[in-house]
Amino acid sequence: MTTRLFIIAVSPGIALALGIYLTDRYDKEPTSLLLKAFILGALSVIPTAFVEGILQRFNIFSGVFAAAYTAFIVAGFTEEFFKRAVVLKTAYHHEAFDEKLDGIVYATFAALGFATVENVMYVVFRFATNPYVGLYRGILSVPAHMLFGITMGYYLSLSKFAMHEGIRKNYLRKSLLLPVILHGIFDFILMSKIPILMIFLVPFVIYLWVINLRRLNEYTHESRSIYKNMKNKKEPLE
Repeated sequence: MTTRLFIIAVSPGIALALGIYLTDRYDKEPTSLLLKAFILGALSVIPTAFVEGILQRFNIFSGVFAAAYTAFIVAGFTEEFFKRAVVLKTAYHHEAFDEKLDGIVYATFAALGFATVENVMYVVFRFATNPYVGLYRGILSVPAHMLFGITMGYYLSLSKFAMHEGIRKNYLRKSLLLPVILHGIFDFILMSKIPILMIFLVPFVIYLWVINLRRLNEYTHESRSIYKNMKNKKEPLE
């Protein structure tokens, strides 16, 4: 039973990471660096849980305000902060980070590493007796982490390749702020226990998929253009 639950828990994160890896087909990232981002993303659950425990002690609110504090500050800010820290420490300054698509690849690998361990904690341990938790989290929660990662990586790349320092810092701030906001909204809808808000969950998830697939396609097309230009320049020399 535990083995089956473990497989159910880890499969979504690994499958989505593989999907992102296959999307980056023109200038593959070093496997060792991708694994490092994924593993450190997974390990970031430890400091995240520690900080979340401290922040939750300051939750002096009640009702909707308590849910908002937990969604945006305890969960949203803390989780996205540590996931972004993994990318900044491992890949952001690495020579392999040489095109905009790379930011999305590394950020999603860190995010999916985190999401995979978090999913194991929920599916295998906390809600082992509920067969629907694995299904729900595999469809919603784990992909949501990937989508927040795409947003993060999109702005990390804009920051990385910005020509001016002020613009670079602005995009760097957005690489944290916007994932926090999206993460907070997602969690708040689920935590608020306001039935009418659940009406907005599916449209919001669709919105997340639409805007982030556009970002992914934008950088994938740019990567393909760079690859074709480099190939055309080499051909006359051959």
